[in-house]
Amino acid sequence: MKNRSHLLLLLLWLAIGTGLRFLRLASLPPWTDECATLVFSLGNSFHTVPLNQIISSDVLLQPLQPIPVAGISAVIEHLFNESNHPPIYFVLAHFWMKMFSPTGELASIWVARSLSALFGVASIPAMFGFGYLAFRSKLVGQMAAAMMAVSPYTVFLAREARHYTLAILLVIASLCCFVKAIQTIHRRQSLSIWIVLAWVAINSLGVATHFFFTLTLCAEGFVLLRQIWLKMQQSNPMQPNWWRIWIVAMGTFIGCLVWVPTLQNIPGSDLTNWVAGSNAQVRWLEPIGRLLLWIISMLLLLPSALTNLSVVIVVVSGVVTLLFLFWSLPNLTHGFKIQQQHPDTHLAIQILSEYVLGAIALCLCFTYGLGMDLTLAARFQFFYAPAVILLLSAALAGCWNRVQNLNHHSQRFWLLVNGKVAVSIIWLMAVLGGATANWNLGYLQNQRPDVLASVIQKASQGNVLIATTHLHHGQTGRMMGLAWEFQHQPNQNLQFYLASKDPQTKTYTHALQIFQEKLIEIPRPLDLWLVEFRTQVDLESQNCVPDNQYGKSAGEYSYKLYHCATQKSST
Repeated sequence: MKNRSHLLLLLLWLAIGTGLRFLRLASLPPWTDECATLVFSLGNSFHTVPLNQIISSDVLLQPLQPIPVAGISAVIEHLFNESNHPPIYFVLAHFWMKMFSPTGELASIWVARSLSALFGVASIPAMFGFGYLAFRSKLVGQMAAAMMAVSPYTVFLAREARHYTLAILLVIASLCCFVKAIQTIHRRQSLSIWIVLAWVAINSLGVATHFFFTLTLCAEGFVLLRQIWLKMQQSNPMQPNWWRIWIVAMGTFIGCLVWVPTLQNIPGSDLTNWVAGSNAQVRWLEPIGRLLLWIISMLLLLPSALTNLSVVIVVVSGVVTLLFLFWSLPNLTHGFKIQQQHPDTHLAIQILSEYVLGAIALCLCFTYGLGMDLTLAARFQFFYAPAVILLLSAALAGCWNRVQNLNHHSQRFWLLVNGKVAVSIIWLMAVLGGATANWNLGYLQNQRPDVLASVIQKASQGNVLIATTHLHHGQTGRMMGLAWEFQHQPNQNLQFYLASKDPQTKTYTHALQIFQEKLIEIPRPLDLWLVEFRTQVDLESQNCVPDNQYGKSAGEYSYKLYHCATQKSST
């Protein structure tokens, strides 16, 4: 295939990937983590939202408005004081939001998400380069770009205002240097000084973008040490051409040292306690099941969102998924074996497979060994997703080049079909998965404020008070998502109450006392929605009765509805 054809194909993947990432980008209100991105990127603080007070939607959403005087120093200050994330993405988002967000209005969720979507689009040609570098094959590069363009997992991450697509881009860049380093080890060459400097810079930026990037470094380190050890068994120990790799290791280590004080504060933080609450040692099968679902979503995702689809649709999608995997895995395995037979591609297959296995092992070690369940969220798997997609692409390239006459193979395994047909079917199923992610119909879901808002809108026509218990800005963000959605639902007299835990007593006693007093002052009749309310409160004395007609959760929000009638006057 000529270079012009390769360029046109790459432009096609870019067009498809751009469409999947940008179409309907503002279809959902921001969920809690996106609210955090918006607030911190604007240089604002969650601390300006009053606690233990009845507040309006306008007051709750005020931190989502741009302030002209807020600069980078405000972004970094509030981020370090109120969150546990490094600042690189938030600083970039600050400039991005400044360019496109008018003051005096709420920030645009489309603008906020578009930066992440742009990084997601940039990962498509980056994967072409990664595939070509690792396998010396433009076909593998094209397959990698095509799969990255439509992968449901990467489409899902690119469509939210978070830092994961930038982190993925840096993972790809780091893995390119990693593959090049191992290639030089096998060729007994020295690593270029420019690659040394670039690798250190990329790794340092990666850690400054997301702390889980350190898992990328650990997995790379495991594979590098194993490759060096194998070479030492075959030849003289400590080849002089390896010393530049040790420079990379030392430079990266120094780049990580900056964040040690911040990393020390993460274990035990209120912001991360939810990761330790899954009880993975007892319910040990659940993390493995979740991990398989996240890996499958890198290729395939059918309509399966229990938040807004019927159980029948989810079950049918599950059956179709299993049938597709039953058919596709033999074809992919055969393509994988074809690639392993070539000496030029065998090394790339080996080191990428070792990297993925090492990354998954790290994930499981944190989950079962340290009690930090990294399988709870799909987004935490970003650090090995590019390697999985590239291995899948290499297998597809092997299928594509498969000999047309499959009579011999058909006798052994009837599921094998013509290579180009198999690749086309697998890619089209991935496109369907990308569209499923675009329409928010897959099991890759975050909290859905719009789902609960529609329930509230349906059940309550008069005065509404939404109350929640508050521990950190995560709860504020959940309420912001609801308030954001209610902007588009008129005729709603809506107020909020965030009950703060007393830092001294570690109880909500004082907040509940104020809540009871404020509740009396609100005009009746009143619909009281306790959303994510983590403590007991006496509502019977307030003449509030529960409504058992409505369920206990919607859009991954737990809730209870109470109807509060006019207080009976004592005589």
